[in-house]
Amino acid sequence: MSGHNRWTKIKHKKEAQGAAKGKLFTKLIKEITVAARMGGGDPSGNARLRAAIDAGREANMPQDNITRAVKKGTGELEGVSYEEATYEGYGPGGVAMIVECLTDNKNRTAGDVRTCFSKGGGHLAAEGAVAWHFERLGVIEVRAGPSEDEVVEAAIEGGAEDVVNHGGDGFEVRTHPNDLHAVAEALEKRKVKLGPRRITFVPKETVHVEDPDKARSLLRLLSELEDLEDVQRVHANYEIEDALLEQLA
Repeated sequence: MSGHNRWTKIKHKKEAQGAAKGKLFTKLIKEITVAARMGGGDPSGNARLRAAIDAGREANMPQDNITRAVKKGTGELEGVSYEEATYEGYGPGGVAMIVECLTDNKNRTAGDVRTCFSKGGGHLAAEGAVAWHFERLGVIEVRAGPSEDEVVEAAIEGGAEDVVNHGGDGFEVRTHPNDLHAVAEALEKRKVKLGPRRITFVPKETVHVEDPDKARSLLRLLSELEDLEDVQRVHANYEIEDALLEQLA
């Protein structure tokens, strides 16, 4: 899914700038807080929390922010109570989408997500209508440098399920969610340079979007959903050729 990965990189560059970075920090703080509340404040025994903390560090979030978020989750500090909410839908081109949210007002969030889909040329679907298109996995990004054989050998040693070669963009190691950090440690022992690691929804198959208008509408919908205050992550099973992405970007 090179086209998908290219768009992700473009998006991350935007997040690293000004207000977008502040918005990213807010989303990461929410995730750390909820992860600590649900599984405890010790990242060694809480895979979701450790993934959230890793994401915060990857985004250069100050350690004080991370510590406060954990303490709010464990109740050591007062904080807003957030609930998880997941929405499923289809975007332009028939692309399946899962929208993960953390919110203190589900009615507001549901309305915002519904409006986004409607204006963006998509529609919400019933619970379970879209989720079967995806598999819940741990994902570790590996920076370009090592050979595929080196990454595969280290990944197998750690108990990974699959390795995807993204050429000049490096590799993606996929694991069972509970094995995410054991696999990451196995890779680090081999001196493999890692990027972000996360627990996410990975598409079982992709929808190839070739029409420029549909591709543009889809990317706009993805961006608008991700800009919503309560949205943490948007997962979609699309694939767009790099050349078309460059044109649209």
